[in-house]
Amino acid sequence: MFYFLTTDAATPMSPTGTILYWVVLIAVFGLMFYFMAVRPQKKQQKKQDELMASIAIGDSVLTTAGFYGVVIDVMDEVIIVEFGNNKNCRIPMQKRAIVEVEKPMEEEAKAK
Repeated sequence: MFYFLTTDAATPMSPTGTILYWVVLIAVFGLMFYFMAVRPQKKQQKKQDELMASIAIGDSVLTTAGFYGVVIDVMDEVIIVEFGNNKNCRIPMQKRAIVEVEKPMEEEAKAK
């Protein structure tokens, strides 16, 4: 399989074989990099974009800081979240600060 790796003085490797070896090696490492780094990152970004698009008024959210709250208003890149039982604790946040979204209907279905 790797006969071109075991060269000796009696059978010198041709320049074409050496170039082909390096092209194949670079292609293999490029594919490994793509499937181990780039593709999972794209999947994660797509999932995050879907999460941001699904945020609606009344959803329970978890922020990157670990706070749970309820969405009061949704704008382009900013949402207003109400924390705790205090109705005066409403904080504007960037959408990308949301880690998890839980829809109110899902909570009702779990309770039944």
